[in-house]
Amino acid sequence: MARPKSDSPTPGELEVLKILWEHGPSTVRQVMERLSRERPRHYTSFMSLLNVMTDKGLVTREPQGRAFVYEAAVSQEKTSGKMLEDLLQRAFEGSASALVARLLDRSSPSEEELKQIHELIERYNQQ
Repeated sequence: MARPKSDSPTPGELEVLKILWEHGPSTVRQVMERLSRERPRHYTSFMSLLNVMTDKGLVTREPQGRAFVYEAAVSQEKTSGKMLEDLLQRAFEGSASALVARLLDRSSPSEEELKQIHELIERYNQQ
């Protein structure tokens, strides 16, 4: 059975989006050079991935000479929000408290992070 199509980026697509969010519009070669430091891959693999991402509406591309320059079509905030919303519904049946409890169990936040979380909750309660 084929995997259903998703608007959410795959792990590989998310890696590319992070590069584009951090460094701005980039060519296939620039994306490849930044990502291949950790895990070498072929130019054509990146080119194919960016073409799929263009088809999905995750990136836009503009011709520049003989190459294309790719730019993220979605913001980091919108993307992470959509992914979190999807996780909340699929894994936690919409329960924010279950999500937060699991997150705290798995991440072992520092005292400073816990303080920041408390402050966020207080601000949320004041809205």
